[in-house]
Amino acid sequence: MAATIKDVARLAGVSQSSVCRALARPEQVRPDTRERVERAARDLGYYPNRAARGLITGRTCNIGVVLPDLANPFFPSVVKSIQTHARRSDYAVFLSDTDEDPAVEASLIRALAKQVDGFLLCSPRASDEELRALGDELGATSGEPRTPIVVLNRRVSPFPSVTADSADGMRQAIGHLHALGHRRVAYVAGPRASWSNRDRLRGLRSATASYDMELIEAGNVAPTVDGGAAVADLVAASPATAVIAYNDLVALGLLHRFRARDIGVPGRISVVGFDDILLSGLVVPPLTTVAIAKEEIGRRGVELLIDLLDDRRNPNKRENPRPRNERDDRRPLHRRTATQLIVRESTGPARS
Repeated sequence: MAATIKDVARLAGVSQSSVCRALARPEQVRPDTRERVERAARDLGYYPNRAARGLITGRTCNIGVVLPDLANPFFPSVVKSIQTHARRSDYAVFLSDTDEDPAVEASLIRALAKQVDGFLLCSPRASDEELRALGDELGATSGEPRTPIVVLNRRVSPFPSVTADSADGMRQAIGHLHALGHRRVAYVAGPRASWSNRDRLRGLRSATASYDMELIEAGNVAPTVDGGAAVADLVAASPATAVIAYNDLVALGLLHRFRARDIGVPGRISVVGFDDILLSGLVVPPLTTVAIAKEEIGRRGVELLIDLLDDRRNPNKRENPRPRNERDDRRPLHRRTATQLIVRESTGPARS
């Protein structure tokens, strides 16, 4: 028979109400009492009922994760990391896929708002203005947010965020191509409205300028294999000896079309992707790509959101609370993860 709260109270030598407070609001009980209750709960294998605890604390212990396309191989690693680290902090994860539709995104967030304590928005597709309006509606942008929102793979003021250092990734890629003798590089961009695309393009423009290389912008495509295949002929007709794709899926589309046309990679043209999804190392030739620390993005997003939730429950936790739009050097609200160039066989010396 499963242990009950009465069993925990008897073993710890305290009242049932003290057990409730110790497990749901530990800051309200003495440290020695909390320690006895936690030890008794562990010894008995007792786990508090999540719904009952929610009635006491006003918390659901759920995190909402909203992403644009679960079929995109980039996101499963991020989601797996989110689930792992949320579970360690006793949070469950509600996952929703918006199918790249900003209207669906807003609708799902509103629908989940009463069932979760906060949100992790992975690469949201809504505009900055729409996200801010949604944040105001949910009380996410107030000094003590009612439903905190953390954004992953995008910066939207005033929301806390976790992003990859795409500019440094592009510098690494361009440095690699320059060393191989390439002087003209094409870029196949992602969706025009994508924050990640704009961030990568800024880094690429800066890097090619610093190496005195010509950048040929081949236009915007869908972030898919078909998107890359559709623009491959245009890239092949350009004077570029190398091409950098918005993401690995677009790069795989380029590889597929080049192979169909018997355009040698890397002999005729070198190809570089971005993200380092699992497939990038399995294709022929294996894809050179800029790796993003996907697991770290998920972990840092959970840590940042739980920090915000802890501050909401304990407004006096910090000695000198600051407004949410001010930077706290101890716990920065915007965190950036490193990127790393992974050199494989799709890049080689520039043709004569």
